[in-house]
Order: sequence, then C-alpha cells, then structure tokens
Amino acid sequence: MTTTPSPGALAGIRVLDISRILGGPYCGQILGDHGADVLKVEPPQGDDTRTWGPPFKDGVASYYQGLNRNKRVLSLDLGSEAGREALLALVAEADVLVENFKTGTMERWGIGFDELSQRFPRLVWCRVSGFGADGPLGALPGYDAAVQAMTGIMSINGEADGGPLRVGLPVVDMVTGLNAVIGVLLALQERTRSGRGQLVEAALYDSGLSLLHPHAANWFLDGKEPRRTGNAHPNIYPYDALATGTDPIFVAVGNDRQFASFCRCIGLPTLSDDPHYRDAGSRSVNRVALKRELETALALFDGRQLVDQLMAAGVPAAPVLSVDAALKHPHTAHRGMVVEMEGGFRGIGSPVKLSRTPASYRHPPLTPGSAFEG
Repeated sequence: MTTTPSPGALAGIRVLDISRILGGPYCGQILGDHGADVLKVEPPQGDDTRTWGPPFKDGVASYYQGLNRNKRVLSLDLGSEAGREALLALVAEADVLVENFKTGTMERWGIGFDELSQRFPRLVWCRVSGFGADGPLGALPGYDAAVQAMTGIMSINGEADGGPLRVGLPVVDMVTGLNAVIGVLLALQERTRSGRGQLVEAALYDSGLSLLHPHAANWFLDGKEPRRTGNAHPNIYPYDALATGTDPIFVAVGNDRQFASFCRCIGLPTLSDDPHYRDAGSRSVNRVALKRELETALALFDGRQLVDQLMAAGVPAAPVLSVDAALKHPHTAHRGMVVEMEGGFRGIGSPVKLSRTPASYRHPPLTPGSAFEG
C-alpha cells in the first residue's frame, strides 16, 4: 500500500532527531509520519542499529529500517567543534530536538538543555534515557531487556512453573517512544500559550513501571507478590489460551454475559449457573477446575471455526497466529498496517488514524545525504 502525501497534522513542525537505537528514533518516525519535517543526525559510523542484522537490505539492517522512514539523514561528528557548530545552526531552525545521549554528554560539549533553552527559548527538547538524569539510578545506561528485568515485567511474564521471561519484543523501548511523542505534543500545545519550549523526559524505567497494570494495582491493594500466570489474566477467567481439537485459541471473557454466551457456544449452557463459576471472582478463584472443564468440551471443536462462532456471539476470541499470518491477514491490509514504498521497502503503518490529516509514507529510510522531498 502506498499513500498520497498529505500535509499531515504536524506539517510545519521541524524535528531534529539526534537519537539512536529505538525509543528516540521511533518517536521521530511517528512525528514524521504525521507530517513533521524530521532530520535525523547520525554519527559518521551511523546509528548502531544499521548493523543489527541479518536481515539486511542494501547493507542496512531491517532493525534500522523499521524505525527511520520519513526522515532526511545527515552525518555529523558532534564530538568535534565543527560538528557542534553545524548542529547549532540546525537547532536554530528546529521546533523539537530529540536526543538520547548519555547524561552529561551534551552538557560537556556546551550544548546542553540549559544552554540551548536560553539561546532558543521556543525549543522543545525531548530527552529519552534509561533512568532519567538523577536519583539512585540516574544517568546509568538502560536497554529494553535490562529495564524489563528491573521494573518487574520479567517477573510476571512466563509460565507459572517457569522462570522470569523477557517479553518477546522491545515493549519498554516502544512505549518510551510513544511517551516521548505524547510529551512532545503536550509541550508544543503548551507553547502556543506561553511561547516557550520546555524539557520533555521519557525514561525507560518510568515507562516499564507504567506498564505494570493490573499487577501494581493488585499489589497496592492486597500487598501480595504478583506471580506468573502464563497466558492467563491474573484477575479474570477465562482470559487465556485454550486447547481445542485443532489449533489453540485465545478466549477473553470480560463479564458474566460473555461467559454465558461462551458456555452456550461450546455446548455447556448450564455451566454459567454453577455457583463455582457464576461470577468473575468465583471463576478466577476456581480457574484450574474451570479450565479443565472448558478444554474437555473444546476438544470437540475446530479452533478456527469456533473463533468465528464466538465472535459472532459477542465473545472476544482469536486464533493464535504467527507473525507471518498476522501480517498477511486481510484485516491488516484493510487497516493500512503494512505499507509499501519505493525500492521495495515494506513496514508497519501508523496505528494513529486521523480523518482529515492522515499519516503519510513519503520516503523509506535513507543513507546520510540522500535527497528527500516533503
């Protein structure tokens, strides 16, 4: 799918993206998708993720290509005086600066937030970091998996009888990028009133902790250590992957009405009246016995066909698809979530849909100095 370029909600906003790896570049890509003019500044050796492969296309890793479309790219050595002078000239024209340098690096170069905010008072400075600039862990390096471990995410992910498990995608990095976008948009909106920019901080540590719902809420209420529950929800049941006669399916029952409908669909219409399963609390407490009864009944069903029946009955359910199958699903195409661009580039589309000023995909990831119109 190729979209016709539109002005975009952020048309006229200039973004200077001097970040590397994931959170910062993802923030810059989202801003670019929605019309901002994004200039990515990389060191002479390039962003680290250009080498994070295979697979590669034209010598550039897929990891980099998934985070850096809709950007012009320039190579600068910010460790040199000439590089910093060139950067200052770019900052003078920018509305937003996105960076994730190690805390203190830009200050040591004489181009930290305090210095630049005085010189360019309208600048919105977005700092992406592992742990923030100060505090017990301040200024320490942080990567997604390490922060998953430190914020408790790994402790509640995995099977009940297994060990802590990393979520199989960089969820903390991605959410930090989204939080950075939110912060930038808030700061730009506030600037329309005050005329001044400000510092936006998006830390992986904060983002990781923010993802702990409902485990943190449970702990605040009862003080019990959250435990791993595999695919099952810690508070409600059935909200779990269940075996059928063919493929496993995921069933997400959120209320008593849905449970009654589920029971009717699988030929157990009286199960919802059983006092052990009558309400959400009872089903959660008695989940082991309930799962056994459900999977005994589900063994008689074709999983894919049952999902269609459940969804038609208002019961949230889904087949457990591979990445390949998910990206090829007709609804993925319908939602515009796979985009194709010049040179054979394919990527994930923007999840933010605007009716008048939709996202546009104007250019694939570039090499430093490549031409880019729009």
